[in-house]
Amino acid sequence: MRTSPLFMAFLYFAMGAVFTYIAAQSVEDTIWNFITILLAIFATLDFVVSFRLVGLHFKIHKSKKNK
Repeated sequence: MRTSPLFMAFLYFAMGAVFTYIAAQSVEDTIWNFITILLAIFATLDFVVSFRLVGLHFKIHKSKKNK
């Protein structure tokens, strides 16, 4: 059984939210430290993948509806 793109999008979005939360908690004196920026980059990548997977889900759903 294959995993649906919508489920994977939810997982990636949740991971992005977790990385964002950890980045916000890791702020010490300034927000511009290496760990915070690295976690923010990972969160951004997860959010982008999540939105692309949602788009893929709707594209697959639309193509199945047209058949």
